[in-house]
Amino acid sequence: MVRVTDIKGGFLDLRETLRVSEDVFLEFIRRYTPKSGDIIISRVGSCGNFSYAETDAPFCLGQNTALISPNINGRYLHLFLQSPEARREIEQVAVGTTQKTISLKSISALQIPVPPPKELEAIAHILGTLDDKIELNRRMNATLEAMARALFQSWFVGFDPVRRNSEGGASRPEDLLFPDSFEDSAIGEIPTGWEVMPLYETATYRNGAPFKPADFCPSGGGLPVIKIAELKSGLTEQTKWSNKQLGSDQMIDTGDLLYSWSGSPDTSLDAFLWSNGPGLVNQHIFKVITSSDAEKRFVYYLLKHLRPILVETARDKQTTGLGHVTVADMKRLQVCRLPKDVLAAFDKLIAPFFDKAFANTVESQTLASLRDTLLPALLSGTITTKK
Repeated sequence: MVRVTDIKGGFLDLRETLRVSEDVFLEFIRRYTPKSGDIIISRVGSCGNFSYAETDAPFCLGQNTALISPNINGRYLHLFLQSPEARREIEQVAVGTTQKTISLKSISALQIPVPPPKELEAIAHILGTLDDKIELNRRMNATLEAMARALFQSWFVGFDPVRRNSEGGASRPEDLLFPDSFEDSAIGEIPTGWEVMPLYETATYRNGAPFKPADFCPSGGGLPVIKIAELKSGLTEQTKWSNKQLGSDQMIDTGDLLYSWSGSPDTSLDAFLWSNGPGLVNQHIFKVITSSDAEKRFVYYLLKHLRPILVETARDKQTTGLGHVTVADMKRLQVCRLPKDVLAAFDKLIAPFFDKAFANTVESQTLASLRDTLLPALLSGTITTKK
């Protein structure tokens, strides 16, 4: 079942998708069976996110999604719906204050420029090539993150090195850094000699600043104000800008780690690596400050691992669709304090995965910007597809 949370960056990300029984599935596809080549749109929250369904696996749609079955080139339609022009139209017809919503009627009324068939096919091919590279980067990043998180799970959840040691001696070089037994702690069994600590002490979690309407200035002046929308979609025409003077702990730049602690639990609470240059952090987002890159990488994977727990914590306090994780919650949540040599060994293994994935993300942003620049130029004839 494809949900709003499965639509990311213009494509379907089905790593954490929900599965349903056959009878539920058949009921959901009673009126229409989604197929490869269709376009899926999120209607609530991050409304206006579109995904091109390139999958042969059967799927049905969950709540707050809708489906477009194109009768023109689907790749071209998907490309246009991701463009700044289309996003402006969607922003104008979306309604709601807490959570934006777009209706099926508004979706069907969107105006789509349709060039002559040969020109349309050429545009779809040219810009589709950029989209294919963006999707390849996304899939590569999914693999890299899965590898890093598997290692995290093995070392710091399953404590596999300790278990190997206890069963007859170290079998891998890193095993020598771990003890061969466990001891009881506030969070259950942990490696002997290790300690526990509050999640809140794993880094400095500095909340962003509150902004008033008077703090904003024309777009491009000062620095962009980074809210949850920017964490999900980057800088857009809806991004606010400000000249407000803040301390360095509330200013960010490419490579900084952020944690969104308030919003819709399923779609907003998460750790993010910022990749869009200098900015000012809005309240409801922590800038996560560590003393080293190794600590930053570890805390990133720690927050990813703890995300289900933190989401449920926020859901328990959810009102009007929003939930939050407080500092008190983070102080109550205990985790292992890593010995320095274990942290260094872990970082030596996962740093290449982490750094390559981040480089892919930056490259994909550049490609998306090029795609969004080329589309209006191709449609207007400023740039031609003819040789």
